[in-house]
Amino acid sequence: MELYDVMRTTFAAREFTDAPLPDTALFKILDNARFAPSGGNRQGTRVIVVRERKTREALAALAKPAAKRYAAQVKVGENPWNTIDPTSVDAETIERTEAPPFLTESFLQEAVVLAVCVDLKVVASMDQDLERVGVVSGASIYPFVWNILLAARHEGYGGTITTLAVAQEPKLQELLGIPQHFAVCAIMPLGKPVKQLTRLKRNPVASFTMLEHWNGKPLTEARDDHA
Repeated sequence: MELYDVMRTTFAAREFTDAPLPDTALFKILDNARFAPSGGNRQGTRVIVVRERKTREALAALAKPAAKRYAAQVKVGENPWNTIDPTSVDAETIERTEAPPFLTESFLQEAVVLAVCVDLKVVASMDQDLERVGVVSGASIYPFVWNILLAARHEGYGGTITTLAVAQEPKLQELLGIPQHFAVCAIMPLGKPVKQLTRLKRNPVASFTMLEHWNGKPLTEARDDHA
């Protein structure tokens, strides 16, 4: 496939057929994804390939508490799990909220689940002293994660980046034997999508790109002042 076609048709696949994803295809996907950049080229990535049903059931169970809160917040019009606006939903309401099946069932439908981790001893967290949640460390892992999805799309497979189970990271570490200084960044179901989407809905460039300043004019393709 042409690169831009892959970029424009790689979507969050959550429903899968029973088609297998052989180790040979998975190896090819990871062999190409590994060329993603990381801070200092330290390559602190680790991937655990999960195929056993019992372990996948455990992963689905670990995702449910966060999925409950997600659904409860959506129900009252909140943006779930954001770190700026405190939730108005109490613990009892969250507990009795049903976890939406689409947020957890993909762990059981797909051919394989990848647990993607990064070594916190080698990432440069430039924002660690700021009074907000850290995000900069993600620059050393999420390009690799996205490359997995792009490579999977190129090979005729699909998947999604899930993070609900990460709210239970200590239990994830115990389940999969992950050292404490490794952060779990994504739990990724991969397989053959039931349906391949080709027309994705995304905001136009002018809605999120400004020239020179936050309040600057939007970038458009109408003219090129730097030609």
